[in-house]
Amino acid sequence: MPAAIIYENDDQPWVHSANGGFHQRFLMPSDRGESLRFKGREWQDRIARFLKGDRVSESFEMPIQGRFGPEYFYCTIGRLKELTDRGRPILVTAVDRTSERTIEKNLRRELMSDSLTALPNRTGFGEAIDDRIKGGPWSDNAGFAIIAIDLSRFSRVNESLGPMAGDELLITVAKRLKSSLRQGDVLARIGGNDFAIFARLNNGLSDALHIVQRVKDALSSPIRLSNLQIRVDCAIGCAIAVSLDEDPDDVVRKAQAAVKIAKRSGKVEIYRNGVLKEAHRRFLVESRLRDALSKGALTLAFQPLIHLSSSEITGFEALARWNDEELGAVAPVEFIAVAEESGLIVELGRWAALEAAQTLARWDEAVGQTLPVGMNINLSPIQMARDDVASMFEEALRFSGIEGRRLTAEITESAIIADPEKARKLLFALKELKMSIAMDDFGTGFSNLASLHSLPIDILKIDRSFVSTMMEDHDKEVIVRTILSMAESLNLKVTAEGIEDQSLAHRLQQWGCWQGQGYYFAKPMNEAEAFDYWRVRWNFETV
Repeated sequence: MPAAIIYENDDQPWVHSANGGFHQRFLMPSDRGESLRFKGREWQDRIARFLKGDRVSESFEMPIQGRFGPEYFYCTIGRLKELTDRGRPILVTAVDRTSERTIEKNLRRELMSDSLTALPNRTGFGEAIDDRIKGGPWSDNAGFAIIAIDLSRFSRVNESLGPMAGDELLITVAKRLKSSLRQGDVLARIGGNDFAIFARLNNGLSDALHIVQRVKDALSSPIRLSNLQIRVDCAIGCAIAVSLDEDPDDVVRKAQAAVKIAKRSGKVEIYRNGVLKEAHRRFLVESRLRDALSKGALTLAFQPLIHLSSSEITGFEALARWNDEELGAVAPVEFIAVAEESGLIVELGRWAALEAAQTLARWDEAVGQTLPVGMNINLSPIQMARDDVASMFEEALRFSGIEGRRLTAEITESAIIADPEKARKLLFALKELKMSIAMDDFGTGFSNLASLHSLPIDILKIDRSFVSTMMEDHDKEVIVRTILSMAESLNLKVTAEGIEDQSLAHRLQQWGCWQGQGYYFAKPMNEAEAFDYWRVRWNFETV
């Protein structure tokens, strides 16, 4: 171990003896004969301060420039007990820690970077931002932006072409994004298919939008993978810090919140006040919903479907409801959107299908016979894409013991458009179970006669946005009548949603609409209320 001896009564830290290793690395000849002194002002000042103080020992790390780069030594200065004619001796030791520091540096580099793209990861991105902000200089009006980028449909590449193709796509995207950066910008991969850019701004939002356009241009041309041309779509969210005092981590979170909105809106989103609060609410709803599903804390409400000519109850639409201890009554439009975003929609959909089928079974048992009513169950496009829906319904039918003809699956046009071939296979699988298929919210999407004719669809549900105001809006009346005429030519039944008064029900009946639902007949009810509602009308009709 390199070591040296100096003496406490020396005016300056001259070294009187040292072994070879210490001599070679740390010492240089002095102007006091054969004495030696420490190389560098930092060493000399450190020893001088120790000699003037009264501490028994002191430890520190000292870097020096070696032949092949920086070397690091863990040094200790300590007063020895022996006294000599020169005074109390001071022992200085140095332990070479260069290899340890090199290992630490390499490990830190690995911890701070993404192994696939060699870009900074989320942690490394934060440090890079701090370095850029502290590295200045910054003008008085300068700020910075974080631009978050989420690659759309990346999972489909992995599923279709395999993970190696997915990795190749990420590497290519990283190279293209890096080519779009300006000097001083930082690109990082902060998640599986999530990238982020730190951008210095001199002209506020206009600079940020310029960089966004460069990003879009960089990803505009297709990427070739496995002899296929893959077009990369992305959602982009941006958050701007108008002051260097803003916490960079907060700005990153704001950008991530903005990109989530961009995934739903389909356009570039700039963070606005309140988005983080909304994001926190969504996170809380997701957490509570996950807990509610595990504990069976959700319920179904049932809205009756009425045959418009006979006024008989043909069935009910099962609707998920959630009243949470902490959040109170959470609107379906909120918790279903969160379920779709988080993937909980699969578990939620399976629960709803099983519970709806069992409800029919309980009602059958209560009256001692099979009820002449069915149950409509909504299918989310996300659930259709991620779950084996046919096996879900098969399990629900088997477990409840009811026949498939009593269940109707309600699908949306967007579910068919997203993956037509997969939707087609699913619908035919449901028909094998003797189930009916209803196209929900018809008229709001992009369906055409060819898709209706080629798919095994039984019922069209006209969206309430057309029905509820058709008496006052001539254009909507024309749309409703056109849908009814088209359905008749295709031998499809029609259900009208949003019937709020008797005049609507009567007009739709005159036009040949098969079935209706809405507040004119009844609001969604719990299981007991729905059963009583059916039983009263059934008893009245059979008297």
